[in-house]
Amino acid sequence: MDTVFDGTVFGKIITHPGIQYRQQFAHTRRNGNLILFVCLGNICRSPMAEYVLRHQAAERGLSHLVETASAGTSGWHDGEDMHRGTRAELKAHGIAADGFSSRKIRREDPAHYDLIIAMDDDNLAELERQFGRCPGKQFKLTDLIPDSGYRAVPDPWYTGDFTETFRLVSAAAEALLDRLETVE
Repeated sequence: MDTVFDGTVFGKIITHPGIQYRQQFAHTRRNGNLILFVCLGNICRSPMAEYVLRHQAAERGLSHLVETASAGTSGWHDGEDMHRGTRAELKAHGIAADGFSSRKIRREDPAHYDLIIAMDDDNLAELERQFGRCPGKQFKLTDLIPDSGYRAVPDPWYTGDFTETFRLVSAAAEALLDRLETVE
């Protein structure tokens, strides 16, 4: 089965075996689309995605299209700063990462956010376990970049490769902004 994003926002099919989501969030726009990135601990991948998307949106004059945040499926690092490797990678690309504090996903998140973008299958499964399926809201970051060769964003906590994580996150953020810009 394919992941399907409704043409009102994305206008193209992004394949992902076994899962089908319909995306219809353009009508919920406030000052932008509220986007929550989710990984395991909220110190590596999801904060990187949060700050990269925010930075790219500002560079392209599209800050009005998105409001970003991030969370973890575990509470292991609640209140902590992002991983030093994440901070260093963001800094290497000229992205300020001030004011970050990790947090666990909350019961109200599915109702509050237009999109909840998970970094891997385990994150997505945990979101579904805690909140049930949220068709049209939850999918994986790699669904935005189907030609990347990745089915998930590797966790640099384990791989140590923050540069590769940044490359994937950056490509996906660009793809998301491209799609959002077409419906502005």
